[in-house]
Formats: sequence, structure tokens, C-alpha cells
Amino acid sequence: MQLAAHPHQPDYSPRQNDVLDSALRLLVDGGEKALTTAGVARAANCSKESLYKWFGDRDGLLSAMIGFQASKVRTFDDTAETLTSVTLQEHLVLFARDLLEVLAGDVSLALNRLAIGQASRDGSKLGSMLQERGRRQIGKRAGALLEAGRDAGLLVFDGRDDAYDTLYGLIVSDLHLRMLLGEDSGRLAKDFGRRAQKAVSAFLRLYGSEKSSAQS
Repeated sequence: MQLAAHPHQPDYSPRQNDVLDSALRLLVDGGEKALTTAGVARAANCSKESLYKWFGDRDGLLSAMIGFQASKVRTFDDTAETLTSVTLQEHLVLFARDLLEVLAGDVSLALNRLAIGQASRDGSKLGSMLQERGRRQIGKRAGALLEAGRDAGLLVFDGRDDAYDTLYGLIVSDLHLRMLLGEDSGRLAKDFGRRAQKAVSAFLRLYGSEKSSAQS
């Protein structure tokens, strides 16, 4: 089974990845006020000029941070193998676990709490960036896996987006909201494996084909 971050992972250099890591740590440790270009430059030991060259303004840096986080949810390289019911289920469970682990991480929680806090501000872009660079990008890649499953005769659905929304809902349910409200993500993480398996099993009961059932 071929596993990858995804074929369109942001093409950052190791140095740029280090800068993004520094920015993410600043956000988690110090909140929004700590996330300035001067602060990131100091933490990453680079110049503000380099930051502007690589990421643009603060919104560009936030967008890059969100894309960097989203790339941690692995999906399936649809050119690498022919899916069977077993490998499809393995890919779906891997996706589900990665999604839960990223959403439960301090960085994701900090970004989402910041977006919620800014939601009533005129001109705030963080919420739309989280949707476009985060959930929608993950959804596009997961949708490619679902389409590969349909092409292999293992899944049956009309609308890819509707099928993905069902999968996402089964995986996440109210869990992300509970973590955003302060429930212990570390304790919840102990159950991620079981939750991922349960969600994928429910999804396959809804969308699995007769061929998929016959191979199981």
C-alpha cells in the first residue's frame, strides 16, 4: 500500500518548513499577539525580508501554516496501485486517524480558536483560509480516494462531495467542537483508532458496493 502526504504537498524548502514550525509554536505558546512577522523572524532566526519573500504578509504566513498542517493528513496516490476492498479500507482508516490527530493537535485547536475569536471582525480572513486551505484541500484529496474506490467498483455514490461530507461527519462527529471547548484532547486521542475503524465501517455500509462486500 502506497502512503504519502499527498501528491500536491506544499513545496517548501527545509528552511521554510523550519520557519513554519517556529510560527506554529509561537501561535500555540503565545496566541495571536505573538504571531507577528518580527516575532516569527526572531524565533526562526531569519530576516523579515525572507519572510515576506517566502510567504508575503501575515495573512500569507497564516495561509502557509494552514496548508502545512493540512498536508499532514495523508491520502492515497491514485497512480500507485489498484484498490481492493482491503486496501480501500486501510486507506480510509489511515485518513480518518490522520484527520483526527491533526484536528486534535494544539496547532489546529489554536488556529480554529483564533478564527472563532475573529469571526465578528470586519475584514478577518482566517475563517475563510481555514476552509479553503484546510478542510477543502483535505476534502479534495480524500475525494480523489473516494473516486478511485468508485472507479474500482468498490463504492457507489452520485455526488463525491456528499459522500465526503458523510465520511467527515462519521469521523469527526462532535469531537472537534468538544476539544475546542476544552475537553482533554490527549484523553480523547486514546480512542482515535477505534473511532476511525468504526467510522469507516459505517461509511462502507452506506456506500460499499456488492463487489466490496464480496471481497471482504
